[in-house]
Amino acid sequence: MTHDLVTALRPLLTAEASAEAYAAGAEPGDLEQAVWLRLLERVDAEGPPPDPHQWLRRAVRSEARRTRRTSRLERPYGVEPADDGDRGPEQLALAAARGRALRAAVRRLPGRCPRLVEALLSPEDLTYREIAGELGISQGSLGPERSRCLGCLRRLLTPEVAAR
Repeated sequence: MTHDLVTALRPLLTAEASAEAYAAGAEPGDLEQAVWLRLLERVDAEGPPPDPHQWLRRAVRSEARRTRRTSRLERPYGVEPADDGDRGPEQLALAAARGRALRAAVRRLPGRCPRLVEALLSPEDLTYREIAGELGISQGSLGPERSRCLGCLRRLLTPEVAAR
């Protein structure tokens, strides 16, 4: 495909794709890309079309029809697909290792931080009120304490993460 052919067809293709895209439920850029690909395939197989402008108009309409047909057949998921939970042994081992590294770092935290972070990581999904009652601190001081403890945890984990 010659540079002159591309230069001559670009404005027409942009206009035609923009005009057809909305009705086809597609992006104009996607239609343009599909038509450029068709043109490249045609030039490789048969050479350039005798009337490139007419060919381009037909190609845009054909791609728009194909896109409409495809979108009618495709159906979105009603809900997000569920995680199959079928993780392999390698993923399970890596997740367990990350969990052990996190728990070890939490145990090295200063002051009340280990108990606070363990409560935050609890599978029981405790509320702030329950955590404050468990630790014997006011609910209002829980947020600043949590922030300070997570900052400490971040500093502890940074060298370990950077080393990997």
